Amino acid sequence: MSNQKSDKQRYIDLHVGKHDVFFKKTYDILYTINDVLLGLWFLIGSIFFYFEPLKNWGVTLFVLGSIQMLIRPTIRLVHYFHMRKEYGKQYEKTNGS
Repeated sequence: MSNQKSDKQRYIDLHVGKHDVFFKKTYDILYTINDVLLGLWFLIGSIFFYFEPLKNWGVTLFVLGSIQMLIRPTIRLVHYFHMRKEYGKQYEKTNGS
């Protein structure tokens, strides 16, 4: 395949720019909730390290925060693939390919 994008890829790229805000609002809310929880887990976990009886809970919150750090790029990938799928369907309907 040449370096030029296919008609379908150009269609997806052009329309994503126009409609990004529609899809992005839902995903921005997910990013924000994830980031707030992530900050809370690490802050509380850090405070728990000052108190010997709470250190195990602190470690648990750090592990939870680390898992959420993996969730963040996953949300971004789901968002990207969702947009590609939706605009691909629209392209197929419009061009009957």
